[in-house]
Amino acid sequence: MRTLLIEDNARLAQSIKSGLEQQGYVVDVAATADEGDEIAVVHRHDVIVLDLMLGDRDGIELCRQLRRQKVTTPILMLTALTATEDKVKGLDAGADDYLTKPFQMDELLARLRSLLRRAQATEGAVLRSGDLVMDLHEHRVSQGGVAVKLSAKEFALLEYFLRNPRKLLTRTMISESVWDMNYESSSNVIDVYVSSLRRKVDRDRKPPRIETVIGSGYRFVEHTEPSEAGRPVGPS
Repeated sequence: MRTLLIEDNARLAQSIKSGLEQQGYVVDVAATADEGDEIAVVHRHDVIVLDLMLGDRDGIELCRQLRRQKVTTPILMLTALTATEDKVKGLDAGADDYLTKPFQMDELLARLRSLLRRAQATEGAVLRSGDLVMDLHEHRVSQGGVAVKLSAKEFALLEYFLRNPRKLLTRTMISESVWDMNYESSSNVIDVYVSSLRRKVDRDRKPPRIETVIGSGYRFVEHTEPSEAGRPVGPS
């Protein structure tokens, strides 16, 4: 899951980023409202964590601006203000949830899961490709009924493939959706992870689900057996 964190407290931002990354989130960080505004509009995120009190503009104003710009990404607002009227202002500005500082990381994660479940309810919480099944709520993958153990990054990569079946996915597209904004285009890390993912979900399949498009990137295609014809690839 790709998350945009807009927080001007560098220490807190790093703490939240580290905690989310340990749970498999890809985290982009913006230290100002202006930077967060630009990133939120240009890049797709699954959820935005927005601090209420930013140095250049308050979070409520930024939240309103994002909604005016048709950014529909779920927004969790963080604040040290505890008055009910402050929470109401944030929710009325377009925020989906509110978390008061200080908070425990477990509560932040629980609230993010709740927001993501609401968003995924309209997309389907289970992704399928033949006998390969990904349960986004349970964060589990199985193939032929047998559990497949994936790292957090492999899980995010497989989810991206499953959500984009039959499409050519360039390394740039993959890096922007699965890796953070500091990804180096000269790195071969994407190829390494794709190779690792293939070993786990393709095994000895001929032809493989994950096809290499030489010079361009990758494509996820389910080559069904006759008995599997008509089974969906993607959300269900």
